[in-house]
Amino acid sequence: MANRAGKPSPRSYDQYCALARGLDLIGERWTLLLIRDLLLGPKRYKDLLAGLPGIGTNLLADRLRELEGLGIIERTVMPPPAGSTVYRLTDAGQELEPAMMALGRWGARFLGAPKKTDTMVPRAYFVAMRGTFRSEAAAELRVTYEVRIGELVFEVRIENGRLTTREREASNPDAVMTMDVETLNALLFKLTTPAAALASGRVEIKGDPKALEQFVTLLGFHRLTGMVAEASRQPAHKAAVAARPAARRAG
Repeated sequence: MANRAGKPSPRSYDQYCALARGLDLIGERWTLLLIRDLLLGPKRYKDLLAGLPGIGTNLLADRLRELEGLGIIERTVMPPPAGSTVYRLTDAGQELEPAMMALGRWGARFLGAPKKTDTMVPRAYFVAMRGTFRSEAAAELRVTYEVRIGELVFEVRIENGRLTTREREASNPDAVMTMDVETLNALLFKLTTPAAALASGRVEIKGDPKALEQFVTLLGFHRLTGMVAEASRQPAHKAAVAARPAARRAG
């Protein structure tokens, strides 16, 4: 990575190429995921640490220091009553969003079904929505959702074909929806239906009862290769039991 003065470090590609220079600056492990989380708004150090399982405190501190030195993020103090020191993206950091959306859409083809070692990170979904939002279906729509995933709270606002997602309580939401991250994943990838999620109690809604259906329609992802709808995930022993009466009738 090149330092702020432009002197190459041992990790630089040392090529006079804009792509190589960009990778010198943001190509280190965890860097883009830090920027991803900060796209949703300012974060305290401990919030960033909790949202990036596996990064480690020393490595997180190093990445934040590097990004701050490059002018991609900055530290500031939140106004009262919070008064917390937080990290936020600068204008240069915000300008990475289109490139990150394009990279996410490209990477989706290799995502497949979750591996046993994969962690579902709530913030990732609310950034990914920006790249899959169906703006043409929301040209004249004005709606605000508050989505609660565990201890995290997100505002999803659609206004005249434009989407904003932020990590904060929503202002005058049309609906407040509470679920876990596994249910959010299943809904967005269309592995279950809004009706089934509501009927099973996996989602609780305060406000417009039709909000979940609308939310999934406008913000849902494409189902990926290897993913199986939850209704089709019937354990083998249950499938065998269900098949016995039919077998007896056939005999």
